[in-house]
Amino acid sequence: MKATTTKKYTALAKLLFISFMSLHLLGCHTPVDPEKEASMTLRGDTILVHQAAQVKSYLKTIKVQKELHQLELTTTGTVKAIPNQYAEITAPFSGRVTAVHLKLGMKTKPGTPLFEIASPEFTESQKLFFQAKTAFQNASLILKRQQDLKVNGVGSERDVEEAKANYEIAQKEYEHARAALQIFQIDINKLILGQSLLVRSPISGEVITHDIVVGQYIKSDEPSRAKIADLSQVWVVGMVKEQDLNLISKLDVAEISIAAFPDKKIKGTIYHIDEILNEDTRSVQVLVACQNSDKLLKPGLYVSVNFIEKASDVIFIPEKSLLQYNDQSYVLVQIGQDQYLKRPVKTGITDQGKVQVISGLTVGECIISEGAFYLLNAK
Repeated sequence: MKATTTKKYTALAKLLFISFMSLHLLGCHTPVDPEKEASMTLRGDTILVHQAAQVKSYLKTIKVQKELHQLELTTTGTVKAIPNQYAEITAPFSGRVTAVHLKLGMKTKPGTPLFEIASPEFTESQKLFFQAKTAFQNASLILKRQQDLKVNGVGSERDVEEAKANYEIAQKEYEHARAALQIFQIDINKLILGQSLLVRSPISGEVITHDIVVGQYIKSDEPSRAKIADLSQVWVVGMVKEQDLNLISKLDVAEISIAAFPDKKIKGTIYHIDEILNEDTRSVQVLVACQNSDKLLKPGLYVSVNFIEKASDVIFIPEKSLLQYNDQSYVLVQIGQDQYLKRPVKTGITDQGKVQVISGLTVGECIISEGAFYLLNAK
């Protein structure tokens, strides 16, 4: 009985010893907490990563470099004739058309005859001109006679002054009447009382519309009966949203695409950016000047406008490398072995997963491109 009890105690002792050793060995192979092993130290804005820290395996770095970049922004646009190269032709006086010289597609220069009208209003203007001319000539003769009389001791200074005053009044009236006719490109030296009014082209270009026929009665307050334009150069009006204005201010050229001619690309230059925002569309009008020798860009045509920045070398970094704290953006710059400095940066545009850095980095510096957020808990 005693021997049996001794054997039981011996077996129990062995079991306890084996259990103790198993727990001891198991404890020796328990994984160490990665957060404790990946210890970091923060000194000011510098993060020191311990040599044996596991977090190092999550960090990737790149060297800061410049790359060629060209900013592009696409919007819709409308073709428009340039105002000082476009004219709407109306009749300055009411009257009946007596002759038509213009036709569609006809090339014009300033002074090219377009059509003629017989107008009582124009005849009345001619009468006023000839009356003013005669009065001015008479006043000139009277002034000269009074001056001669005074020189010969017959006339008085008062008569000369009165004649001079009448002369100056007549001169002003004559100049006014002459200017009123010259507005219509009339040669007053060849003017005959009662002649028809010849309406002439005010600009160089070509006739793009007209519906004037002989015998037609035209009123002076009617809409234009003909249009002349020089379409060798046109404006394309693009509408740019307010959030893109900072991009447009950096651009200088644009590329125009026409739906009817998908393979045709027309180059243009930004001529003007409006100072006033359209409150309904929250956009700004941008005028692009385009050469149009082949006349593909027709006024009123809808087009696509691709604003293109002049290519330049800029610094781009991956979006993952950029950290944010409140309103400040910064990156972690490697300044030594396992040492990283928090560096504030000013950013620009974002393009295809990369962010432009305007200031804060220089070419050749090394930054953390991935895993930077693992170091945010450094203390």
